[in-house]
Parts: sequence; C-alpha cells; structure tokens
Amino acid sequence: MATRHYESVVILNATLEDPQIEEIITSIHHHVKTNGGEITDVENWGRKRLAYAINNAKSGYYIITRFIAAPSMISEFERSLKLDENVIRYLTISLDKKALEYLKNAANKKEEPASEQGSEVLEKSTLESVKE
Repeated sequence: MATRHYESVVILNATLEDPQIEEIITSIHHHVKTNGGEITDVENWGRKRLAYAINNAKSGYYIITRFIAAPSMISEFERSLKLDENVIRYLTISLDKKALEYLKNAANKKEEPASEQGSEVLEKSTLESVKE
C-alpha cells in the first residue's frame, strides 16, 4: 500500500506534569508505529500560551510529529487523539513535495555552523545594498 508523509500538531493540557506529558507523547508515537507508520521528526515546542481559550485553558503543550504512514491509518490515529481527554486540539495534514523540500532545506540550515549562516546573511545584505 502507498504511504504518504504527514505532520500532526497536537496540543496537550498544559496543567499535566512532565512525566504525564511524556507518557502521552510516547503513546501517540507508539500508536503510529504499531499501525505501520514510521516517525521521521519530532518537535517539542513545550508550553505555550494559546491565542484564545479552549475549554477554559489558556495555555497548552505543543508537539509536532512528522511521520510516514498509509492514508487508512490516519482516521484511526485521529480517533485515538479525539478519545484522549488530555488532548485539547489536534491537526494532521498531508505534506506535499514543496513542504518536504522546505523541511529538508530547513534541517540543512540548522546543521550549518553559525558562522556560515551569519556570513550568508551578510552577503545577502551586501548584495541588496549594491543593487540599490
């Protein structure tokens, strides 16, 4: 069966203790893996203030998980998130080629040493001032 790349953003209840949050994150990743998915990247953004209150909560714990899975697995994955009372909101999207390319380039820029990134910015600003 064909697989696709997905990105899932999950907002957890921020009032939970760190071990409880880690347990929920582990169960989310376990669900992906047991249903034939492969996790490619995880970003823990941590506790952030919400733009608006959701169920009287003003902050949430954000986690972004990128994974490869069959399209049929997504409905079951989202169902498990919906049933978890500690999940405030979730959104799963399919990543297209442009998004995958952007993420790859962003990862490569992260790996560059800071001195090279600074010179790149300096070169761009110099080129812009020469054009003017």
